[in-house]
Amino acid sequence: MKSGPSIFVMVDMEGISGVYCSAQVDATMPGYAAARRYMTWDTNACVAGCFDGGASRVVVRDAHGGGGNMIWDEFDPRAEYIQGRSGRQRMPAIETFDALILLGYHAMAGTPEAVLEHTMSSKHWQNLRINGVLSGELAIDAGLAGDAGVPTIMVSGDDKLCDEARRFIPGIETAQVKKGLDCQGAQLMTKEAAHELIRATAKRAVQRRGEIKPYVAAKPVRMTLEVVSRGVLPVTRDGVKVIDGRTYEVTGDTMEQALQRLL
Repeated sequence: MKSGPSIFVMVDMEGISGVYCSAQVDATMPGYAAARRYMTWDTNACVAGCFDGGASRVVVRDAHGGGGNMIWDEFDPRAEYIQGRSGRQRMPAIETFDALILLGYHAMAGTPEAVLEHTMSSKHWQNLRINGVLSGELAIDAGLAGDAGVPTIMVSGDDKLCDEARRFIPGIETAQVKKGLDCQGAQLMTKEAAHELIRATAKRAVQRRGEIKPYVAAKPVRMTLEVVSRGVLPVTRDGVKVIDGRTYEVTGDTMEQALQRLL
């Protein structure tokens, strides 16, 4: 009997249902304790949906900040979990999986009315372009998986993130768990409705995985980053091309190589 597909799930926090402001995603703030539960619950709903859809293995990576956000003793026991740092591998062994899900993601920096919009670092990064196209963390992670032949089959987050996902990945399944009204505000679904939506969308995504093509950036991959503050460009690093006082560019044979050179 043929086993079902293996699914890798990357989980960020800003796009989690119930999250609408910075105080919830900062471990030093009082709103964070509740947001940890919300993140764990959304993850469990996604894991359940993956198994509903026929998955035989699900591996989840806690990808917000230092990776220590979700609550260990509340995990769905059927999945495996990565917390803490993962070295230089953003998605360890992604090439061995059949599909990727990006759960709780947020829109790219500068997206109007998107909840907690940013790209990698709201403090340091302004605009990122991949091969000349404005891009965010969704495109980075989908591209990393795409280079390994792995399709990104589902995202969850606000309406702006879902729109962004459909622009980059035709046919992707999207679970819109809130409507962005401001960087620090959203129109939210109830917990029950959001979890039901995530579970149903994950099930459908796993069942449709063969219909969704991997997102693969043209090679070589050119990444151009505009930073927030002047005077912080890595001008002495090999392979860096300085564009202006706040912008630099790198190229790589793969998305992974370009990203490592950018960082």
